[in-house]
Amino acid sequence: MSPEVAHYRRHPAEPGVDLLSARYVTHRYTRHAHATYTVGLIEFGVEEFEHAGSMLRAATGQVALLNPEVVHTGHAGVPEGWRYRVLYPSVDVVAQIAAELGAPRGTPYFPQTIVDDPEAARLLRAVHHSADGGDALAASSTLHRALAGLLRRHAARPPGSVPRGAPPRAVRAAREILHERLSDPPSLDDLAAMVGTGRFALLRAFRAAYGLPPHAYLTNLRVQRARALLDAGARPAEIAADLGFTDQAHLTRHFKRIVGVPPGAYLLGRPA
Repeated sequence: MSPEVAHYRRHPAEPGVDLLSARYVTHRYTRHAHATYTVGLIEFGVEEFEHAGSMLRAATGQVALLNPEVVHTGHAGVPEGWRYRVLYPSVDVVAQIAAELGAPRGTPYFPQTIVDDPEAARLLRAVHHSADGGDALAASSTLHRALAGLLRRHAARPPGSVPRGAPPRAVRAAREILHERLSDPPSLDDLAAMVGTGRFALLRAFRAAYGLPPHAYLTNLRVQRARALLDAGARPAEIAADLGFTDQAHLTRHFKRIVGVPPGAYLLGRPA
């Protein structure tokens, strides 16, 4: 059995796109969400992941399409694990390509999470290979073709026909407090008192609105801030305490459970 390996990097020609190539057997992603889209090609094995209240299975040759800010997990669906290649294109990158294709204004939306699309699989593999080739024009062209093909065949207008109510005022206020007090958050009792509700009511309503309970939402937010700081040149040891982690090991553990690689490996894939 091959050991677990993972390589996370930025696309060489498009700053708004990251790439991950990995083989996992025992690794488990905790519940989390990305600000970007997630486009994953399973090259071997099976990945299982919780998504929108269901447990889905993506098998060899299939492509997983996750919209931004959708809470999900990830783990091996078979004993031998899974190997995959992932693109994380930003909303701006995907929206720009959609606009070039003549799509209506708005954030593109993929209604089907797992698709069987051999052409998309071929192009996603080509995106990773071209990113290694040192030819920026070829890399950007291949990326554009891959995302354009996915949009043409699988994107739809966002489901705006059924309006979704805004989260309750207390839940929005709690979220704002977590953003403001990232490194020194209140306890659940204090947070509930600050927004004028009970703690159990806040737990239920917060998870219904954002897909995660407050403590998991805060951890996800801290890891996303850590990524931004690492991209800006900070070192892991410098940012752990600033973001409220007890130490660098605490940051590393949560970072890997959400991003798929530890901070040091993440830095190796960023431009110097």
